[in-house]
Amino acid sequence: MRRWLERLQPLGLLIMRLALGAVMTAHGYPKVFQGGFGHSTAVAVGNMGLPAFLGYVAAYLEFIGGMMLVLGLFTRVLGFLFAGEMLVVILKLHLKNGIGVPGGVDLALVCMAIAFALVVFGAGLISVDHLIFGQGLKSGG
Repeated sequence: MRRWLERLQPLGLLIMRLALGAVMTAHGYPKVFQGGFGHSTAVAVGNMGLPAFLGYVAAYLEFIGGMMLVLGLFTRVLGFLFAGEMLVVILKLHLKNGIGVPGGVDLALVCMAIAFALVVFGAGLISVDHLIFGQGLKSGG
């Protein structure tokens, strides 16, 4: 049974990438296209006491990076960036609300965990990373 489950690891990594990529793209789209190409996000980030330009970075990271993650392109780098972004989102926005409540840390925490797993395990065999760089679980990443 264990060997059979291990064969499903590339599928598991694909599902994690697709889920996180879809969520990030969906959250980035309105920030880019309905928020003045990231301007409203930059203002909100500036109001949190962070450099406003990070709002533009976050908006485009979520939108473009989310699509790249779906493809499995630069997965470890994007995983690292998304994990960092989600940590900031948790600390600056949602931690005060707790967990299991509207506006809580739930979604950001799950996204951060998936992003961290993708940093550790890479994109897997079903990815552009594997096609270009030969990365996969068996080849060490």
